[in-house]
Amino acid sequence: MDEMKKEKTAVDISRRNFVGGVAAATGIMVVPRHVLGGTGYTAPSDKLNIATVGLGMGASNTRACEAENIVALCDVDEKKAAPVFAKYPNAKPYKDYRVMLEKQKDIDAVIIATPDHMHGVVTMAAMALGKHVYTQKPLTRTIWEARMLTEAAKKYPKVVTQMGNQGHSGEGVRLMEEWIAAGAIGKVREVHSWTNRPIWPQGMPRPTDTPPVPAGLDWDLWIGCAPMRPYSPAYHPFSWRSWWDFGGGALADMACHVMDACYTTLHLGYPTSVEATIAYQFSPPPPGGRGYGQRGQYHDSFPMASTVHYTFPARSSKYPAMTYHWYDGGILPMRPEDLELTRKLPESGTIFIGEKGKIMCETYSESPRIIPETKMKAWMAKKPKKWLTRVPGGKHEQNWIDACKGKTKAVSSFDYAGPFSETVLLGNLAVWFPGQKLMWDGPNMKVTNFEEANELVKPKFRQGWNM
Repeated sequence: MDEMKKEKTAVDISRRNFVGGVAAATGIMVVPRHVLGGTGYTAPSDKLNIATVGLGMGASNTRACEAENIVALCDVDEKKAAPVFAKYPNAKPYKDYRVMLEKQKDIDAVIIATPDHMHGVVTMAAMALGKHVYTQKPLTRTIWEARMLTEAAKKYPKVVTQMGNQGHSGEGVRLMEEWIAAGAIGKVREVHSWTNRPIWPQGMPRPTDTPPVPAGLDWDLWIGCAPMRPYSPAYHPFSWRSWWDFGGGALADMACHVMDACYTTLHLGYPTSVEATIAYQFSPPPPGGRGYGQRGQYHDSFPMASTVHYTFPARSSKYPAMTYHWYDGGILPMRPEDLELTRKLPESGTIFIGEKGKIMCETYSESPRIIPETKMKAWMAKKPKKWLTRVPGGKHEQNWIDACKGKTKAVSSFDYAGPFSETVLLGNLAVWFPGQKLMWDGPNMKVTNFEEANELVKPKFRQGWNM
């Protein structure tokens, strides 16, 4: 794509600045176009200029924002990104986000939807230039990076931030918070969540084959800040989440959705400890296919299945100390006794266990129900009051756009999403050291009883890359 190699050198003069300058010089009062256009009209000058980095999940995020001006698109794989480039012909295409941010000065806001290992460096670069940012979940790959973005949001208060955990804008989270605050199930001391992930291979050693890099893919840029390794289709375009250097396994992929209702509703903050168990992993059988491989743990990829147990201190008399239990890889919690035998546990979901009852919901906190249904009907007959502010239509990207324009606040800004991501990612430290209970000092980002684990809190960036 020759256009990707040509950088625009002329200085753009925006219509807004041009008209404003003429008005000042001539004394003419210019009536805003949204006034002339009537109620609901959005003048071109009132739209955000948005760029997207990473056009996998980023294509969906961009589509949700396409009523604004999509002015730039960036992806290291031009072949995979070609349909998105074609959909937005007025957006300038790039391979390197650094070139995009340096050359294209008209960008107001950036969507970051790369593999997890690049979230932190791209987001920080955009924030430092004053660009609003929408960064996919998990906010970063490591705890330290999440903390740095939380602090950057304080350093750049005019930058509007949002993490892409879309369920946080949904109705379900708000219903559960209202119900629990109203005492629907009493004080909650135990919560269980589970997911159908991984839906990609995990629990295997690093590939040893070295196929050629596909045409159009810049492998060096894809690796970015991670340690260099040869290209393999085991990493790109889909299964990068299974590898420690690039993603965070099932936990990082889904807990920012599935755990969100619990973290929000119960005002959790930092846990005090975490521990995990994992499924056994086996190396390939010896040549000839006879016998079995060695049982062990591959630290290149995440295990096929895991359970993670967090403990949280009391937040107040209303929110006592509690435990949170995570299950992935097909492992499910024990079925609640009061769940009707005609009902199945969903593929992914959460169960809140209170002193007076239980609430169960599906993946993104949809359809919360008190169980059994007889209790749900009795609760709804009381017509519980809705008092939390709703996001219109549950539209998460639109909430971010409106916040960028000063109309509202972003519901998953980094002051919330940063600490939440730290808590999620702490579980992966426990997965690395199965069977070892890790005592956690959240404010200081430190495991206090097992020093070896602290080596995983902060990433080791490849030379030439930093955050």
